[in-house]
Amino acid sequence: MTTVCLTFDFDAVSLWISTMRQTSATPLSRGEYGALVGLPRVLDLLKTKQVSATFFVPAHTAGAFPSQAVAIQEAGHEIALHGYCHETPVGLSRDEEERLLDRSIEKLRAVLGNEFSPQGYRSPAWDLTPDSISLLEERGILYDSSMMADDYRPYRARKGYDATEDHYQPGTPSNVIEIPVAWELDDFPHFAFLNKPMYLGLRTPGEVFGLWKDEFDFCHSLGDGVFTLTMHPQVIGRGPRIEMLSRLIDHMRATPGVVFRTVAEEARKRSLSLIGSEAGLANFSNP
Repeated sequence: MTTVCLTFDFDAVSLWISTMRQTSATPLSRGEYGALVGLPRVLDLLKTKQVSATFFVPAHTAGAFPSQAVAIQEAGHEIALHGYCHETPVGLSRDEEERLLDRSIEKLRAVLGNEFSPQGYRSPAWDLTPDSISLLEERGILYDSSMMADDYRPYRARKGYDATEDHYQPGTPSNVIEIPVAWELDDFPHFAFLNKPMYLGLRTPGEVFGLWKDEFDFCHSLGDGVFTLTMHPQVIGRGPRIEMLSRLIDHMRATPGVVFRTVAEEARKRSLSLIGSEAGLANFSNP
């Protein structure tokens, strides 16, 4: 059985404010496009295909576009953590990272309701500190989706790693399930154009369809893989790209032995076999 997890990073303007450090009108308008045009197209597609997805939402986005965040929730999709304002945790002290994580949860609850209980986290920078996994574990967060120690097999995230020029200690297994990601399966590097710094994505939807189809087909050949796509409403939401995603969903759905799940649903399933055993751990060897 192959599991497909469709995920969307609903960054809106937080991406431009924090990561890109661009707060003039035009970059911000790209984030507005994601909230006002791209997101409705994504939600319409998911409704048509009858697929539940996972949306990683920065707290800033929920505050800036509350009706859109609530629309995701009311459509029955999972909402997971994605930082406060799309900032990297790297360079923060443990206390600073902890406070930022708790502020993110509090602000999301202010928009989504006090009953909101996030099950997952994705670093806005796909980067973590030695403390990140421990902080998630302490808060009962079920899964992380930021790392790449495997391509299609979930594993137990490790905490407290130590990496220097002389040695590498990958840390100890946590109870947080890692649902791995990949730049190959992210729409941003394929499609996004940036002029500061210069970055030429701008591949055609047909090219990316072929790449993602081949990745999915290989994942399916493994027999028990998880195919996780990372997309952004402000990127995938353009007309020809959303049509490409529609064709890809049709291809995956027509393949025997395929199910669509939210990341939390898949992480709960995987935790039954991974927690309490060494099964599924990435194959690290300590020097």
